[in-house]
Amino acid sequence: MTTQDPEAPEGVDLDRPNAARIYDWFLGGDANWAIDRQFGEQAVKTFPMIKTVARAGRDFLGRGVRYLARNGIDQFLDLGSGVPTVGNVHEVATAVNPDARCVYVDNEPVAVAHSQILLEQEGVADRHAVLQGDLRDPADIWKRALDTGVLDPNRPIGLIIVGVLYFLGKDEPVAQTIQKYLSLLPSGSFFLSSHLTSDGLHEMADADSRERIMNQYNQSSTPLHLRTRAEFTSFFEGLELVEPGIVYLPEWHPEEIESKATKKLANDPSFVGHLCGLGRKP
Repeated sequence: MTTQDPEAPEGVDLDRPNAARIYDWFLGGDANWAIDRQFGEQAVKTFPMIKTVARAGRDFLGRGVRYLARNGIDQFLDLGSGVPTVGNVHEVATAVNPDARCVYVDNEPVAVAHSQILLEQEGVADRHAVLQGDLRDPADIWKRALDTGVLDPNRPIGLIIVGVLYFLGKDEPVAQTIQKYLSLLPSGSFFLSSHLTSDGLHEMADADSRERIMNQYNQSSTPLHLRTRAEFTSFFEGLELVEPGIVYLPEWHPEEIESKATKKLANDPSFVGHLCGLGRKP
């Protein structure tokens, strides 16, 4: 750790880079340490478009939240919320509906600590909260989210799991975990998600770069696991998919929020390597 780095919150592992802090660096944040920046700098050398891809993922989150807020959803549960940066869920939602509510959940101490600081500065106690927890334990997360008093379980909720499921191993029962959350949500709720995939990618010169990025992440504390379109689609079982269905990030309602990154990727949406979708619970 360099002398410029702040003291790490309790429980922060600085022996290996961490995905939440690396992502923060990609987006231009400062909630990262030397080991994360070194990882990020090497990733940019390996795959120069990685910052653009990261921004496209963040912009999809914003578009999804804005779409939901415009369509009457005023409370959100954001799992794997990461380090706060431009376009946080409560900020996007509140811009549409000043009474919007949000509970953030992450298992990375840095993400939780920075979220707490942000909410202390600009949050509203009865409308915003942050929890440290593992999204793989729906019963625990759901109970503690409701205990905050922020969410009303009798009204539709926007469940958000964006940019995090690919950190769950291939042997993890991801579909079952998501179905458990969906079973807890009231009718009229929505599920917004995204996932890394190799499906649909062209055979192109950057294939080796993508492989090296995967190997780089697999040496970190947060290895990546790609899933197929079919696997990702299965996460929405029982839901009514919102048009345009399961697509690549740049293809999902680009009109909601103008994005330079999304426009840059518009001519070859599959390049981003991320699928996304929004489903409604009947």
